[in-house]
Amino acid sequence: MKKIAAFLVLGTLFAACGGNSGNNSATTETATTPGATTSNGNPSYDPQRGEGKFTKVDVSPTLDVAKAAEGEKVFGVKCSSCHKLTSEKLVGPGWLGVTERHTAEWIMNFSTNTDAMLDKDPKAQAQLEICLVRMPNQNLSDDDARNLYEFMRKNDGVK
Repeated sequence: MKKIAAFLVLGTLFAACGGNSGNNSATTETATTPGATTSNGNPSYDPQRGEGKFTKVDVSPTLDVAKAAEGEKVFGVKCSSCHKLTSEKLVGPGWLGVTERHTAEWIMNFSTNTDAMLDKDPKAQAQLEICLVRMPNQNLSDDDARNLYEFMRKNDGVK
């Protein structure tokens, strides 16, 4: 009886996460040439940048301390309840090393275009399968996303 109850609880949690958005067919995303466009003029999907408006983010080799400080404020208000600055998972994945695993464009697109990324991006979908909780859209501005990225860089040891 306990096994059945545990199975029902896990099934309910998975269903609440959004699962695979009702798409039961297997799809494979293919890399596209950066800057390529579809027939309607929109940028082609690029797994290095994800789904969203950020196609090229200029990142200095050194930390922008002012942006990182603003990003830390955003983290404290909108991110810290689900993410740790270590590699430890809380609700969502830990942030340590995130700027080494993902491009600035991917991180900023995920931060500002969360739902589309979770619906389309294989790396975001893989995290959803691990965390079992769909990240809510935090309605970050472009500046908030850029500042948050700089704070992530600071957390990853960029000086």
